[in-house]
Amino acid sequence: MRNIQTLYNLFVRDFRNQKKRITLTLIALAWGTISIMLLLGFGEGLHQQLTINRKGMGDAISIIWGGETSIAYKGLGKGRPIRLHREDVPYLKERIPQIQYIGGEYHRWGAMVKYDSLIVSEHVTGITPDWEVMRNHIPMMGGRMINDEDMKKKRRVAFLGYSIYESLFGDGDAIGESILINNIPFTVVGVMVDKMQMNSYSGRDTRNICIPATTFYAIFGDPYLDNIVYQPYDASEMKSIEKQIFEAMGARYRFDPEDDRALWVWDVAESSREFNKILVGLKIFLGIIGGLTLLIAGVGVANIMYVSIKERSREIGIKMALGARRSYILFQFLLEAIMITFTGGMIGMGLSYVLTEGFKRVPIESEVLDFMGRPTISFEIGAIVIAILGLMGILSGFFPALRASSVNPVETLRYE
Repeated sequence: MRNIQTLYNLFVRDFRNQKKRITLTLIALAWGTISIMLLLGFGEGLHQQLTINRKGMGDAISIIWGGETSIAYKGLGKGRPIRLHREDVPYLKERIPQIQYIGGEYHRWGAMVKYDSLIVSEHVTGITPDWEVMRNHIPMMGGRMINDEDMKKKRRVAFLGYSIYESLFGDGDAIGESILINNIPFTVVGVMVDKMQMNSYSGRDTRNICIPATTFYAIFGDPYLDNIVYQPYDASEMKSIEKQIFEAMGARYRFDPEDDRALWVWDVAESSREFNKILVGLKIFLGIIGGLTLLIAGVGVANIMYVSIKERSREIGIKMALGARRSYILFQFLLEAIMITFTGGMIGMGLSYVLTEGFKRVPIESEVLDFMGRPTISFEIGAIVIAILGLMGILSGFFPALRASSVNPVETLRYE
């Protein structure tokens, strides 16, 4: 404890003797730390927000569309269209137990929608209650999503995307109101919460009017499903489930299970994993840029230590002549370098936290910020920066300290 106090006193004395140099080095360290913290914070905020945005369409889901055979199979030629039917949904659910949720979807663009005197042309979809979980069709307070009773009784109820709700009702209450879809009355039972959505396959959900799939079929009579959406219990089994789907549908519609053009499957979970790798790469790239800025400050610490050793050469010689071990000299200067590095680094980290938290509290309405997110300082970022500072402090001080501990005491005492 006494040795640490002595080293601290020596550090304070050295700081007083080299105020300008050390102050400039501390500023450089703080600036370098701010740079790497803000860049990593921007990367973290972007990662978090885009992860949320990606889940706007659904988390760990796959979408199936009908395709066209490209391989002749059991006497049947290639080029046959494969269409999806509503009976395919229970068929797949029964044969593939790994599927947790599955549902078919109908689409109708250009449907005439009327409320009071307002008439618009919109996108109407026929969906199942599973869309609430699979596709994040979350209702606002006071409303609900389409349920099983709506499906069984083919009720004429509608669940509105947020943008459709704003277009028709402004900021008024839509629950319980009646709208006309192709001159057929529907009761609004819910409004989807406003959400960010990066991916889509039939337009943004906020522009959709959702009705029960059974009601859609009864009104429009579409013979085929436009697509099927499913979500497994375990996202890691996506590829296995996809293979089983091709085998089951191949047996049903008589096409080769290896024919990857008979069905089109979009594995959203796989796309998310690939996108996550890109975001991690971006964060590493931003961290390298910030690290290079901090590296320049580390060179400044090393220069300060070399200058300090040169000016304190006589002091080093006296200590060694009185019996100070080389390890003591090495540790002394190494500790000074680490203290300088961490002092500047802690100042930078504190300022970075204040800047990011202050920016979060600025009430800026911007679609760009809503999409890209705001800089976020996480515990992991703090731990990474502290580790970098520790490594840089050791490297910046080790070689000057090694030089100080390796000098000849006789030569240092003759230094003028």
